[in-house]
Amino acid sequence: MALAVRADAARGSRLKPLVDSRFLMANIKSQIKRNRQNEKRHERNRAVKTSLKTSTKKVQVAVAEGDAEAATISQREAARSLDKAASKGVLHKRTVARKKSRLAKSVNKIPA
Repeated sequence: MALAVRADAARGSRLKPLVDSRFLMANIKSQIKRNRQNEKRHERNRAVKTSLKTSTKKVQVAVAEGDAEAATISQREAARSLDKAASKGVLHKRTVARKKSRLAKSVNKIPA
């Protein structure tokens, strides 16, 4: 079977399809549409998850530097973006709650 080969996302190139259409092309119209929709959603979810990683990393960097003010501000922004991801269904609400809790815990450890 053909394996889906992914392009390097770091360079901003578009992903190759999850299904190699040369070997596995759906014959049914609704399935063709479903494959297109899944591809769009997959790319969108990947972008959201990448931005979430960036925002949480900003918090971790601020905590490592001991900058309480910057850590608090970036933690608020990260929590907001995590909540948005949960409302859109990118991440589960309990996963988001756990991540937010861990971020808040790390920010609260910084001496004021």
